[in-house]
Amino acid sequence: MRIINLIEDTKGNKECISAHGLSFYVETEKHKMLLDAGPSSDTLENAKALGIDISEIDTVVLSHGHYDHSGGIIPFTKINDKALIYFQESAKEDYYADDGESAIERYRYIGIDKNIVSLSKARIINGDTKIDEEIEIFTIKNRSHKLPSTNKNLLIKKAGSFERDEFNHEHFLVVRENGKSYLLSGCAHNGILSILDAYKSKFNEAPDVVISGFHLMKKSDYSESEIEEIKDIAEELKKYPSRIVTCHCTGIPAFEIMKNILSDKLEYVHSGEEIIV
Repeated sequence: MRIINLIEDTKGNKECISAHGLSFYVETEKHKMLLDAGPSSDTLENAKALGIDISEIDTVVLSHGHYDHSGGIIPFTKINDKALIYFQESAKEDYYADDGESAIERYRYIGIDKNIVSLSKARIINGDTKIDEEIEIFTIKNRSHKLPSTNKNLLIKKAGSFERDEFNHEHFLVVRENGKSYLLSGCAHNGILSILDAYKSKFNEAPDVVISGFHLMKKSDYSESEIEEIKDIAEELKKYPSRIVTCHCTGIPAFEIMKNILSDKLEYVHSGEEIIV
């Protein structure tokens, strides 16, 4: 198996672009796939620089309905018109970020390009889906922990009004090979602890490897309560036997706080870098 971060927020491979967003290339015995496609065609440029043939990909899983994970999908389909593209039906809804009263435009659209919905290879699903023995998708039915506080400015627009997003559009990819299980998530908006609890409930075990952003990034400094929240998440993750790899929306400051607790158990993968499995 190969798992390569095609694009994320921090510079890694000097040949690759970094940008706010995420895309993982995953290659197994049966599949060549993407979890997310990053914010733009920059993802495809990075794949080319890394020697990855986009035309050979057979499966795309969109982790949730935000632009920074889906912006590369339409450019991708100009090169590859055979890959099936899986996303939850609710991913097509109207998602916004509240940038605050001082912003020029307070409510900023962060949803997907609606042209994705009408693609011939789009596979719109509701809930859990087993694709084959190697890969499947699962969702959270009931969160076991509260949403991370850094999600509070993320909204859904319904009937002309804004409501707090409950992230029903988020799902998670499970890949199995050689007796090991890999849990891949985009941003873990539902909270990585709730996701791991849902995984254990469904599969009766912990994953061998967890790869995910944790959505703990902030543009401003953390409050004391927010720092304690990050530490509490790290302490809970410490109880798992899983190897944990993070990136993107975790943010480097939160990663460093967590690293102090998790030590070698936690890794960061930068843009263009491969996770050695």
